[in-house]
Amino acid sequence: MNKVTTTIDHSVLVNARKASRKKNLVSFLNKIKKNKAAVAGGIIILLYILMFLIGPILAPYDPYDVQLDQKLQGPSFDHLMGTDDKGRDILSRILYGSRLSIGVGISAVLFGGTIGTFLGLISGYYGKWVDSIISRILDIMLAFPGILLALAIVSALGPSLINVTIAVGFFSIPMFARIVRGSTMEVKKLEYIDAVKTLGANDMTILIKHIFPNILSPIIVQASMRLATAILSAAGLSFLGLGAQPPSPEWGAMLSNGRDFLFTAPYMALFPGIMISILVLGFNLFGDGLRDALDPRMKN
Repeated sequence: MNKVTTTIDHSVLVNARKASRKKNLVSFLNKIKKNKAAVAGGIIILLYILMFLIGPILAPYDPYDVQLDQKLQGPSFDHLMGTDDKGRDILSRILYGSRLSIGVGISAVLFGGTIGTFLGLISGYYGKWVDSIISRILDIMLAFPGILLALAIVSALGPSLINVTIAVGFFSIPMFARIVRGSTMEVKKLEYIDAVKTLGANDMTILIKHIFPNILSPIIVQASMRLATAILSAAGLSFLGLGAQPPSPEWGAMLSNGRDFLFTAPYMALFPGIMISILVLGFNLFGDGLRDALDPRMKN
């Protein structure tokens, strides 16, 4: 009889959790729909994701194919965005380059977010001397402007997209760590954490199963807004010649190449610049919408 009752209680609890999650998801989607800026940002991001996935398939030309007899041609039916100084189709290079520019931003945020989240969890949960040591390390990292720190790292490691990813991810660590640390310190004071400790759960179980799922909201918001900064920073480093190297069709490198032809062929710099600007705008708009939808303190 007790086994049957326990099974029923467990089934009821599972169903209640599913219903609660479904209700929260519906509420979240409704809040996003009401935010026109977030919807616009989401549409922009979806279009760029589509470009990321099938861009090379849609490219009308080989982005590396040099045709000197067609160099510096303006936008036309044959080349919708024109050609660069080596006769390469700019539209094809932008479509191929989407995987490089967006991929670097996502990789950098994953790198910085993973390390920052881990440090924030440890620092906020254990406190005392552990928190002091980690906080001082983060303070030292925050003492340097992010792009300056990235420049120093890339200069030391050498110019390449991988090193740019490491550099941009590295200066993203303190932002994630600070947010996670504060959220962890709030959650660990709740009564259910004390109850879990009383039942004999170890620290790792508490951190992974009971604290981390409850601080995902600020992490997701930070990641969505940090993506814009990461993509912009990576493009800036490539623009300075420290990221993607020729003939790579990375947007920042294309923008750098186009600056030498601003008066004779301004479209070489215009189109990559527009692509970067719209993508950054999309992540910022969607990030603001996520913050409003996931933060319970936001009333509207």
